[in-house]
Amino acid sequence: SEDLFKGLAPWLNRLPGRLLHTNVIGCAIFAAVSGSSAANCATVGKMTIPELTRRGYPESKILGTLSGAGTLGLLIPPSIIMIVYGVAADVSIAKLFIAGIVPGILLALLFMGYIAWWAIRNPDEVPAADPGLTFMQKLSRSRHLIPVMLLIGAVLGSIYTGLATATEAAAVGVVGALILSGLQGSLNRSTFMQSLLGATRLYCMIALILAGAQFLTLAMGYIGLPRALAEWIGGLGLSQFGLIMALMVFFIVLGCFLDGISIVVLTMGVLLPTVQSSAIALIWCGLFTVVGVEVSSSTQPMSCNRFGLTVMRRHALLHIPHHSPAPLFREILSAHRPS
Repeated sequence: SEDLFKGLAPWLNRLPGRLLHTNVIGCAIFAAVSGSSAANCATVGKMTIPELTRRGYPESKILGTLSGAGTLGLLIPPSIIMIVYGVAADVSIAKLFIAGIVPGILLALLFMGYIAWWAIRNPDEVPAADPGLTFMQKLSRSRHLIPVMLLIGAVLGSIYTGLATATEAAAVGVVGALILSGLQGSLNRSTFMQSLLGATRLYCMIALILAGAQFLTLAMGYIGLPRALAEWIGGLGLSQFGLIMALMVFFIVLGCFLDGISIVVLTMGVLLPTVQSSAIALIWCGLFTVVGVEVSSSTQPMSCNRFGLTVMRRHALLHIPHHSPAPLFREILSAHRPS
């Protein structure tokens, strides 16, 4: 992730919004390695939150762009949600993965377009650009992207060539990361133990959030609300367009109470017959479902991305040097100062 920031920053420094775009592009690239929205937010945020805060970017835009772009982990393959949907709908997971590439890139470009639009309207809130680099210097910095692209190629290539299943590709990613770390000379006992402990802490944070969400999921499943809503929508006899609009509202409402995987598991069994009777292709419906779940992942109060970013923000800001002008760092210090 550090190499990712080093390789991207020189090319984005002159765009409206400047280094805020690293959140979007970083999440889009890392989404090709990780299939989890929460892990995407946490991993990229661990790198960009302290760096962008140190440079003076508004906290609301740092966390907002991360929360939105982190959902690309659900759409850009490999995707856990696509695997769950593929099993539920009995469609090819590989075809779902391939179909998610273009929509994922399009969504990332839309996020970047919003950042540019906001920066043009609020130029005073964007820090000054770093000193310019020549084209050759930018190319030199881009060499840091090579390890990341090799890792992405190993993970996705193993899936598309049939060498590994979607689950086995996760192990390919781990082995690939270890090999790259060894070739770069950064793999030793200390860094290996740090990575294990870091991965454990990161996963425990995400797992505790998801465990809390699971309690709510069980309660919602027990009262039968998701299934009842799905059956009600199915019985309305809507046109294709009307059904799609109703499903989008349905996903947004459920996103206030359930995480993405729970939405798919609890509702697809009821919704799929309605979708098929409307002559909507199941692959297309799968992508629409993932986008709907992406939107629902940012609705309050049940937003795993925002819960994770809240913890990540506190953790990251504690590592900013004391001379940083970040007001949130001063807030943390004052909160812990004896009265």
